[in-house]
Amino acid sequence: MQVAQHEAALDVTRELGDFLEQRREQIAQRWAESPLFRTVFTVSRDEAVEACKAVVDALADVARSGRLEDVAAPGFGSAREQLGRMAASRGRAGFGSSEIAGEVAGLREPVTALLRAEYEDPSDERAHACELALTILMGTLRLVVLQTTVSAGEELIARQREQLLEVATPVIRLWDGVVAVPLIGTLDSARSQIVMESLLEAIVDQRARYAILDITGVPTVDSLVAQHLMKTVAAARLMGAECIVSGIRPAIAQTIVQLGIDLGSIITRAGLSDALAYALTQQGIVVSPRPAAGESPR
Repeated sequence: MQVAQHEAALDVTRELGDFLEQRREQIAQRWAESPLFRTVFTVSRDEAVEACKAVVDALADVARSGRLEDVAAPGFGSAREQLGRMAASRGRAGFGSSEIAGEVAGLREPVTALLRAEYEDPSDERAHACELALTILMGTLRLVVLQTTVSAGEELIARQREQLLEVATPVIRLWDGVVAVPLIGTLDSARSQIVMESLLEAIVDQRARYAILDITGVPTVDSLVAQHLMKTVAAARLMGAECIVSGIRPAIAQTIVQLGIDLGSIITRAGLSDALAYALTQQGIVVSPRPAAGESPR
C-alpha cells in the first residue's frame, strides 16, 4: 500500500516537473514582472527572463526527483544561486528577510494560474494533487531563499564587524621608526588578533624600532587582556621592535597587582607623550620642554 502511494506521489511530482518544463517560457515572462526580478534587472528585461528560466528549470528538476521538501535537493542549488543574488540585491536596497521571503512567495500565484488552466476541471483529484505539490515546492523554495538571505546577512555583519575592528584599531606613525596603536574600548580575543596583525604589518612597512600600545581608553584590564598585551609585545620583539605600553591608570595598576600579573619585562609609561619621549630618547633625539614666553632657550 505504501509503495503504491509512493509511486502515485512520484507520478504527481513528475507531472508537475513536465508542466514546469512545458510552461517554462510563460512562467518566466510572468515572473520577470515581479518585484523580485524587475527591480534587480532594471536595464534588460531579457536578462530577467533568462534568470527566471534558470529557476524554473531548477524547480522542474526538483519536482521530478520527488524531493519537494528537501532543501538539500540538487535542483535547489541552482535556484539558491539565482535567487540568492536577487535576495542579496534586495537586501542591499533595505528590504528585510521577511519582505524578501514574501516576494518569493508571490511567485507561486502566476504558476498556479497556469497549472489550473491545464485541467478541464481544476477541482478534480489529479489537479488538486498537482497544485498541492506545487504549493509544497514553492514553500520549500521560499525556505531556501530565506536561509540564503539570513546566511548572507550574517556574513555581511561579520565583514562589517571586522572592518569596524580594523577602523577602531588604527596604527599611527608618530615619528621615524615609531608607531603607536591607541586602544579604545574592550580588548577581546578577536580585536587583540587584529591589533597584533595591524601592528606587525606597520612595523614591517614603517621599519619601526619602537611600537607604543596606548591603553588609556581601555576601561578594564583583566588577566585575559594582560595576556593579549604580552603576546603582542612578544610578537613585536620578534619583529625587531621594542614595545612600550602607556596609559596605565592608577586603578588599572592596582588591578594588575591584585591579579598577580607580572609586567616586569614590559616597558611602561604613564602616558602616550612619555612613551614617545622614551622612544625618541632611545634613538638619540633630545626631548626638552619648550621655553615659556619671555625666556630664552638654553
